[in-house]
Amino acid sequence: MTRPPTAAQRRLVDAADPVTGRVTGTGAQLAALVKRGLAFRHPRPPHDHFLTPAGHRLRQDAEPDAPSGAPAGDTAAGGAPAAAGGVFAARVGGEDEPAGAPAGPGRAREVHNAWQGLLELRRMTNRDGATGRPCDWERGHLVPAAALALEAGGHRPAGPDADGYKVRATPQPEAVAVYGPDAGALRAYTATLEEAGWQAGEYTEPRTRVRYVLASPRRT
Repeated sequence: MTRPPTAAQRRLVDAADPVTGRVTGTGAQLAALVKRGLAFRHPRPPHDHFLTPAGHRLRQDAEPDAPSGAPAGDTAAGGAPAAAGGVFAARVGGEDEPAGAPAGPGRAREVHNAWQGLLELRRMTNRDGATGRPCDWERGHLVPAAALALEAGGHRPAGPDADGYKVRATPQPEAVAVYGPDAGALRAYTATLEEAGWQAGEYTEPRTRVRYVLASPRRT
């Protein structure tokens, strides 16, 4: 049976960049994470190390307030640490704005920086260095990844008293549902997600007749 990671290794995993998964440490520490399958060394210079899906799961398991899924009504960011902890948290829509969270230009800067970090993660982890196609991190964090793409594209998340997008997990593998206030909003969400590298199309729920966007990260 594989031994659990040491306390020092868990601290490295917990301290990894929440968006890119980049992890730092001594050569021996990083090699130990690679040996355990918790990190990998990027083949191109500067040969940085990034968390593997197993490494991301380990960090999520240690964060009870950040579950990996975000079903309807769930205010979690699908594995992203809470904003109150000083780390960017994607807004999936329908949640209360965290106390003390930046708004206006401050939030716009946060979203811009997070999106640029995600593009860099794509460049570093997609084998061909493509930034126009989602990466493994996004496929492992579908709800916050789609929410970040939408907010970075200028769309507003729904709030307790405001219309906007709501991103929800679905039973379908590698797919999220995006709900909006009207048909025009759904068309705009579809265009933004497609521009961000997702496959997106509008569908109707058979029982409720509610329209929504079904989106999946492209692989090619």
